[in-house]
Formats: sequence, structure tokens, C-alpha cells
Amino acid sequence: MDDQNKNLILATGLSFLVILVWFLLFPPEEPAPDLTQDNGAITATENGVAPAPPATADGTTAPPPGLAQTTAPREAALANTQRIDIATDRLSGSIALTGGRLDDLELKDYRETLDEGSPNVTLLSPAGASQAYYALYGWAPAGDLSYDAVPGAETPWQLEAGSTLTQDSPVTLVWDNGAGLIFRRNIAVDDDYLFTVTQTVENTTDAPVRLAPYGLVARHGTPETINFFILHEGVVQMTDGILEQIKYKNMPDMPLNPAEAANMESVSVAENGWVGFTDKNWMTTLIPTPGQPFTAVAKYVAGGSIYQTETRRPTLTVAPGETAQSDSYLFAGAKEWEAIRGYESDKGIEGFIDSIDWGWFFFLTKPIFWLLHEINKIIGNMGWSIIALTLIIKALLLPLAYKSYVSMAKMKELQPEMEKLKEQAGDDRQKMQQGMMELYKKEKVNPAAGCLPILLQIPIFFSLYKVIFVTIELRHAPWLGWIKDLSAPDPSSILNLFGLLPFAAPEPGTFLAVFSLGVLPIILGVSMWLQQKLNPAPTDPTQKMIFAYMPWIFMFMLGTFASGLVLYWIANNLITFGQQYFIMRSQGYKPDIFGNIKESFKRDKSDAS
Repeated sequence: MDDQNKNLILATGLSFLVILVWFLLFPPEEPAPDLTQDNGAITATENGVAPAPPATADGTTAPPPGLAQTTAPREAALANTQRIDIATDRLSGSIALTGGRLDDLELKDYRETLDEGSPNVTLLSPAGASQAYYALYGWAPAGDLSYDAVPGAETPWQLEAGSTLTQDSPVTLVWDNGAGLIFRRNIAVDDDYLFTVTQTVENTTDAPVRLAPYGLVARHGTPETINFFILHEGVVQMTDGILEQIKYKNMPDMPLNPAEAANMESVSVAENGWVGFTDKNWMTTLIPTPGQPFTAVAKYVAGGSIYQTETRRPTLTVAPGETAQSDSYLFAGAKEWEAIRGYESDKGIEGFIDSIDWGWFFFLTKPIFWLLHEINKIIGNMGWSIIALTLIIKALLLPLAYKSYVSMAKMKELQPEMEKLKEQAGDDRQKMQQGMMELYKKEKVNPAAGCLPILLQIPIFFSLYKVIFVTIELRHAPWLGWIKDLSAPDPSSILNLFGLLPFAAPEPGTFLAVFSLGVLPIILGVSMWLQQKLNPAPTDPTQKMIFAYMPWIFMFMLGTFASGLVLYWIANNLITFGQQYFIMRSQGYKPDIFGNIKESFKRDKSDAS
């Protein structure tokens, strides 16, 4: 077995092994379970917090408790209170006057599925509904104040200014506690997904009062998740430059805080931070105005299966006749890279771009996505943008590829010399190795250079896989013809002759789906097989078997991967084929592609006989 074939088999074998392990650890996405049925288990406090002492050890104050409740259909829960409509170019929904909760929000630009007539994505749902998910703001009591003196989950707010919340017209809510404190809440929203919440309390009494502003996001019941190992879903927070992620399934294991009857973790933030819930494509995040200290809290209330994040500001003392104010942001929407990056730079929200799950290869995934995004701004089609991205990556790696293919061409020229060394050395392997090393040194050939381009493709492949899977810009992004969603597998199937036969392709996850190859995976297998034909098939039986099966194994393995990733791999194979062919020809070696193809069929027939 000559060294060139050893290196090529080593590189392709390693690539195959890594992808096989990846495939086993990170299986294809499965449909999320139906969690929309009433589970009848939500009997804890409405805003997800149990009664707590007025002041906590860190100087902040816990939010006040809510009321016990049961679940109901979403529309019925929406009708339980008067509401203020939300109507922007990208959002629709309403704010409940009871509690002043942001608890009804739909994303106009995103639909649940590609099916015609599919409803818009619903992000927030009211307390009392199954899978309730909402944001609540208020003031927690301290000193001599009681919970009744501050606004809570059931406070009957009144509309003081505005009528409908739009990007051009904020609304103001007001509540007078009847004991000398007047609370106001101004809510504004921008053109995308950022709400600005300004809370004030006016003290008209003749004594100072102590209280603390807070914000919380609560999710009732176990959230619907994809539950995919590569993807983080749950709490995501940035606290003075430190990013932390807590999966939903791990929240019940957080330390128990008996004072609040909840499993919780809290982090004191000096100046900059945010905390919230992230799913694959959507996020709801509490963001105190940068420069303000606060405590970030992640909490799980076991009694009602309530997942909660909070921002607790330090306790304030409001003198008689004075007004205290607390400003904060709430992000509730799609995790669009451009919008999130804009909030980070324009609003000073530190590290907000890291709310997107870039993974361990963030040093590759971030620049790869940036480049893909910029290309798409020019081309306007993510499929063609992926192909253009592949061309750019191959161009950047061309110097290394050139050295590699030149080395491979020189190795071909050295074949006669290597055969002579084998004859001279006979069974003396040490003599053979020494002779080959001297020959490599004399001709300035690196036998390991041939595998480097393949090895470099592995982290790039995984990084692009991560980008395609986690970024919303690839969700429902079409390419051409039958490819309507580059983040999903090729929907065509060889089992129904790609739609010519009158029955549907097998459902994902079924046994037949394994053999239901689409057009793109088949093209992938053919492109890998064609790339092999640049060189004659090895005479060694083991090498021959590996080379014969490798393209078709990859074809089946990658058949269930996202179409965008398969498209990248096809483009990479075809560009590599062209590079290798022309570089080897420039070195005086002309690959006999058609001859190698014919020879492979001849050998196959001889083997069969």
C-alpha cells in the first residue's frame, strides 16, 4: 500500500468516523411532542413566585406572589380581561390591563409551517392558558410596605395615554393604590422586537417608602422543545461579560431556596447584563438599561411546573413628594442576527449577539454566518449564497490545496521509483521506509500533504452545519424548485420516483425514510464518486473496498441532513474536483478520468465473476 493511498484513506476514514459519531450523537431532528393539551397541573401562583420575605440577602426584593389558577383555552384566557392592542409592522397581540402583562404576541413575518394558510408563530400566551408564557413588571415591597400596596399579577391597571401600541405610539398605564402611591408604566416598541418599559412610582404620602422594581418572564408547563443535543434551549443570560446557559431540564436541579419555595440561581450584575428564555428561533429576554446594577434570577417553581427568569433591581427609597423611575428593555421576537447585532451596538446591550447559540466553534460559526449573510444581501437567495460561500472558502484554502495537489502529482511521478525501491527492499520494511524517506527528501515531497485539505473541511463542515441549524435566516429559506426550506432535508424521494408516482414519501423517522434518498443526496454520492476517479483505483483489496463504498455511505448518512448542508458538500466536491484536475495537469500529470471509470466497472465485473 503506497503512502499516498494510505494518507487519502486515513483522511477520508477520519472524516467518515467523525461524521458517523456526529450522526449518532446528534440524530436528525424529530417532531416535537404535542404539549398543547391541558395538563391540569398548573395550580401554583400565577406569576410563578411563592410568598417571599420583603428583602433578600443581596439587597434586592422578591416579586410579590400571584393567585392560584387553572388552565383554559387560549382565546378564553385572552377574553378574561380588558386589553390594549399591539399592532406593528412585525408584531400583533395585546397587553392585559389585569396585571399589565405582555402576554399575547404573534410574529407576523413567520409561520408555523410552509403549508399554505399556516398560522403565524405565537410567542406569548396569557396566564390561565395552556403553555402560558408572558412578561410581567412591577414593584416589590420593602420596609413597612405590604404586597397590597404595590402592583402585582392581578392589579387592575387603567389606560392613561395612548390607545394601541405601535412603533410610533407608546401607551401608558396607571394604578393608584389608594394609599398615596401612584404607579405608572409606559410601554413603547420599535420597528422590530424591542419593547421599552419605563416604570415610575409617585409618593404623595408624608413618609418615605421603600420598594424595588422587577421584571420577570414566566413559562407555565414544560416548554415545547426540539430537544436536540447540538442546540441550547432554556435560560440564557449575560452577566458582566459572562455567558451562562441552563437547559429547561436542568432547572429543577438548581439549588432550592426555601424562602421562595423554588429552585433558583441568582447572579449579581454590576453594570451590564440580560437574562431570558431562548428556543431555537425565538427568544424573550429581560434587559435592564446598561449601566444599572441588578440581580439576574433563574427560577423553577415545582408546584406549578413554572420556569421563570427575573431581573431584580436594588431597593429604592422614595421620599415624600418625589417620583422614582426604572427603565428597562424587553426583547420578544425572532432571533434575527441583524436585529440582535443592532441592539448590541446601538443600545449598548453587551454580548447580545451571543444569545444565538454559536457553539464551541464560535470562532468559525460567527464569521461564516457573517459572510453568508453579506453574500445573501447581494444575491438574495440562500441556496446560491451557500454555493458562493463555498467558492470563497475554497479560494481561501487554495494555497494549501495547491501544495497538496502538487504533492499528489509528484507522488504519481515517483511511482516508478517507489516500485523499484519495493523490489530492492523485498521483505525488509525498514529498508523500504528509509529509501522512501530519502526519495521524498530528495524530491521535496510531503506525503502527508494530501490529507490536509480534507481534514480542514471537518471543522468547516460542522460549523456550517451549526449555522444552518441554529440561525433563523435559513428557516423556510427556498433555493430552487422543490427545495423550499434549506434548513430541512431534501423532501424528494427515490421511493416515489421524485414525485412521479402517486404517493407521498415516507414520513421522517420511519424505517423506510432511511432509504428515501432525495435528489441532492444522490448528487452528493455521485460527486464524491466522480472525485475519486481522478486517480486510478488502488490495487490493494482493502483500499479498493473502502473507496468503492465511501461515496454511497456518505450519501445515506447525509441524506437526512439539512438541504443547505448537502448543497454545500456538493459544491465543495465539484470545486475540489476542478481544482485538483487543473493543478495536477499543470504539473504534467493528466488524470485519466474516463479510463478510471471504465476500469472500475471492469474490475467490478471481474470481482463478481
